[in-house]
Formats: sequence, structure tokens, C-alpha cells
Amino acid sequence: MALFGTDGVRGIANVDLTAELAVDLAIAAAHVLGEIGAFAGHRPKAIVGQDSRASGDFLESAIVAGLTSSGVDVYRVGVLPTPAIAYLVKESNADLGVMISASHNPMPDNGIKFFAKGGDKLADLVEAQIESRLGEPWDRPIGLDVGRIVQDEGAKERYIKHLLSTITENLSGLKVVVDCANGAASYVAPVVYEKAGAKVTAISAAPTGWNINENCGSTHLENLIAQVKATGADIGIAHDGDADRCILIAANGDVIDGDFILNILANDWLSSGKLEKNTIVGTVMSNLGFIKSMESVGIKVEKTAVGDRYVLERMLENSYNLGGEQSGHVIMRDFSNTGDGLLTALQVMQIMAKTHKSLINLTSNMQKYPQVLINVTSIEKDKLSKNLVIQEAINQAEKELAGVGRVLIRASGTEALVRVMVEANELQTAQKIAESLVQLVRLELK
Repeated sequence: MALFGTDGVRGIANVDLTAELAVDLAIAAAHVLGEIGAFAGHRPKAIVGQDSRASGDFLESAIVAGLTSSGVDVYRVGVLPTPAIAYLVKESNADLGVMISASHNPMPDNGIKFFAKGGDKLADLVEAQIESRLGEPWDRPIGLDVGRIVQDEGAKERYIKHLLSTITENLSGLKVVVDCANGAASYVAPVVYEKAGAKVTAISAAPTGWNINENCGSTHLENLIAQVKATGADIGIAHDGDADRCILIAANGDVIDGDFILNILANDWLSSGKLEKNTIVGTVMSNLGFIKSMESVGIKVEKTAVGDRYVLERMLENSYNLGGEQSGHVIMRDFSNTGDGLLTALQVMQIMAKTHKSLINLTSNMQKYPQVLINVTSIEKDKLSKNLVIQEAINQAEKELAGVGRVLIRASGTEALVRVMVEANELQTAQKIAESLVQLVRLELK
């Protein structure tokens, strides 16, 4: 099974993702990037950051050891969002970046994501090369050729300055509740939103190393919804552990996911002439209601495989400037080539301030199709792609839903499970078909 998934290498820290593996990954990455010319003619430089997981400490030390022993100078920036690492790589003209995070996964997990020069995620081919070079013999640099470590104390402030530079509207008058998931957003998000002019209440913003994503953040919205209603806030913002995405909450408690967010941004950019080629990029998980709402105003939606890296690839291929996922990863290439939850929230709040409209008003043109998503665990997900029985069941379900829904069954790229998703014009229909397919998946992939 491949080591790299759709978003780097992930697993249970100190079981699947060990210090030894982290060292080897760093060394292999340095060798591969050096050989393909990324370090040509100069001493290489890396930016290394992490989210708030306790295991990030030993993994960060291992990554730093691997890179410096390979002759790479390392700038340690501490706990910051994943998009901050991508920004800092580009801003400082570094040769690579490393983010230690498992995003929305539970605390015992952790992960390693690499960024190439310019702040883009590594291509699949480069990741495969890194994996193939793990543990190989190599000539170790000595003396002056060994890498050095620098503590970059100003990294957070430079990232905050970058975020604030992307908006022109003052957000005064907006009352905001932000759920920081006890993760990397805790150190940045409340400050940014306050500096932008909003009145901010922060929850789940006290990381201990063990409480990241624990009943909070973008995958556990209950506390945020309650707080938004209780305080009469205009908007709730839920980040995940590494803050590369966000889910929004309207004043009445409605959940505004990535599809709704893209809908808001796309309509605003279309009206101001900023939407390149009147096209945005979504994924196969994009809600059918979102696609239809975009088509109704003349915006084309191109769909890719799930994963913001694939969204970005399509955007780069065709020079599009807006794309994202239902999960809240939104890429705005006018500002960044990676998903950034804080940037996304700022842009939506700017539209609210500019138009004097609520989130409910801004999303009123889109009717989301009922969607049932069930995660199937304790099965062999790698068998899915070759199972003809499941494929035939999908075909039959799609015939039943022709024109009023769709079916998607896919193996997760970051977790050991298969996702069964069914959309239909009626919730009861979607639920019935999804439950039937889940039973079949469990039977076929046991």
C-alpha cells in the first residue's frame, strides 16, 4: 500500500508514523528534491511547522534532524496553520516546506505534508520518488555542509500581515464566534479577525497537545452552533486542526459548508468580473444543488477527484482562480495556491460587510440536495476499485436516481475507510439507497 495518501503521510503517531520514518522521509525528500534541481546552485532552505498535537514535538525534531543532516538549513516556525507554511515557503523563497499535522483526524494521529518551492504541494510523481528512496545508502555531508537551525520568531506576524492584505473592507459591526479546534488556528485566527475589525469570541482555543479536534472544530459543530445562537453572532467559523479549511455557521444555526462558500464567492466574483473564464473547480463530492445553482447564473463547474491537490492541479492547468471542496477547503489563486480557512473566512466576511447581507441571504440562491454520507470501517478498502458487484450496484442506483440524484462510493485517501455518498431530491430516498449500498460494501469488502 502506498505511503502517501491524498494529503501527505498519515497514521497513528509512534505506531505508523514513527520518528525513524520521519527522519527517513526528510532525508529522502532532500535527496529527491536536490536531484531534480530544486536546490541547484545554492544552499537549500526549508520551513518546518506543526499543529498543536503533542506528537508533533518528536516528529518535528525528527524532520529537522533528517533535513539538517542532509545539508538543508531549517527555519522552525512552531505551531502555525498549514497554509501559513505554504505562504512562508513562497514568501521567503525557501526550497521546501514541511507541515506536521493530521488535519481533522483524532489526536493520536499525525501526518507529514511536503511543499515544493513556491508553496505548492508535491506532485504525485515526486512523492512516489521519495517513497522509493526511503532507507537507501547515502553520502553524508560533513563540516560546513551540514544544515543549520534557525528559530523564525517573526513568521506568525508575517502570515497575519499577508491575510489582512487580502481584504479592503473593514469588518467592524460583524460579531464573530470562531472555533479553533484547539489546533493551529488558536494562535492566529482570533487575532486576525479582531485586527480586521470584527468583534470576536473564540472557543476551543486553548490547545494542550491532547485536545485537538476533540468534540470541536469543523467536524464537531454543535458547540459552535449553540454559541452563535446564544451570543447573537452574525457568523460562526469552524476551523480544523491545521486551519486549512473552514465551515461557517449562519446566525440561525444553519451550516454553510464548502459548496455554499464557493457559491457565495463565485457569485461575488462573477458580478465584479474577477472569476476567470466564468468557471470554478469542484470535486466529485460537490453537491448537485451547488452545481445547478452555478449553472443557473452561467458558471461552469469542473469536477476532479477528492483532494485539494487535484483541485489545484486543474486550476493551474486551465488558469482558473477559484475552486474547492465541500469539506471547506477553498483555493483562491489570486491570494494563495493552497486551501486556507482563515483567508476563506475573511473573504466571506468581506462580502457580508460590503453587501450588508447575512449568510442566509448570500446563500438563498442555492438549494442543497439532501445528501447521506456513511463511512464504512473495518473493511479492506483497497479491494473497492476492482469489485464488479459494487460497481453494478452503483450503476443500478444511478439509473433509479437519473436526473434527481447521484451515487459515489470511494476509498478515503487519508483514513482506513470507504465513504458511501448518495444524493437525491428526497432525503428518504437517499437514506434507503445509501443503507443498501453500505450493507453491500461491508459484505463484499470484509
